[in-house]
Amino acid sequence: MKQCFAIRTGVIAGTVFVVLASGLLIGRPQQDQSDFTIRSDVRLVLLDVSVKDRAGGFVSGLARENFSVLENGRPQPISVFANDDVPVTVGILVDESFSMSNKRNEVLTAAQTFIEESNPRDEIFVLNFNDRVTRGLPDRMLFSDDIQQLRSALHRGSPQGKTALNDAIVAGLEQLQLGKRDKKTLIVISDGGDNASEHKRSDMLRMVEESTATIYTIGLYDTDDPDRAPGILKELARNSGGEAYFPANPAEMVPVCRRIAKDIRTRYTLGYLPPSENGTGLRQVRVRASSPDRHQLVARTRKSYRYDDVKNQAKK
Repeated sequence: MKQCFAIRTGVIAGTVFVVLASGLLIGRPQQDQSDFTIRSDVRLVLLDVSVKDRAGGFVSGLARENFSVLENGRPQPISVFANDDVPVTVGILVDESFSMSNKRNEVLTAAQTFIEESNPRDEIFVLNFNDRVTRGLPDRMLFSDDIQQLRSALHRGSPQGKTALNDAIVAGLEQLQLGKRDKKTLIVISDGGDNASEHKRSDMLRMVEESTATIYTIGLYDTDDPDRAPGILKELARNSGGEAYFPANPAEMVPVCRRIAKDIRTRYTLGYLPPSENGTGLRQVRVRASSPDRHQLVARTRKSYRYDDVKNQAKK
């Protein structure tokens, strides 16, 4: 029987899976995420956290006691903890500008590798972008978990024109919100800065702050490319708790996409109740991880989230 608790949602930041988190809060046995959906009236900040050791290896098996969370420099009690591989809503954004022509085969192969190594229950979509953003899947199909459909979606684009990077990210964030999975992720592959978007960078970055998505970026740059702009890809990843990759050549794309797929499937979720006295607006977040038998653990999550008044949220 499918259970559904449809109550108004409060402030949520970071990548979210409310279903599992709510079960942990009330001591409910963990169930298949597809069995029920829970929405909470309680304000809850949920952070999607990746932990690595000093050699860059993924660290699994940590417990709640191994983490600490600070908001605006003040420690926060962790009320939610989970480390299971749960299905994700994923958007793959592929730059199809003319300058990508000689890299396209390697990019598509790497993106296919990511799809094949993701959770089989992920719901995935593809957006191809150059002067404009186009959907890769057939009309009226928002998401798919079918590898053949997604492979066709990746090949649907045609390299031409300029790079509407801001527009692609805005469209990707908007489509993520239509997904059924609480955990949201964007993979952005591009070889240049924005030179064709209708959306301003500031507006796009504001949406990233307000989104629950974790963003991974892959920059494929030629050293003499005048549109080269790695800074924006680093900023997107840093602000959302993802990671930016800059492979030396397109052939290195496959291991990068394998690494991203593994990162998504091995992340922790930490949740806490944000203090209301800090007021509305942008709040800074920091997560630390430590373990007696491991040294120099590095925890990566989003750097901030936007806390808005519940009444203002209801109007949106």
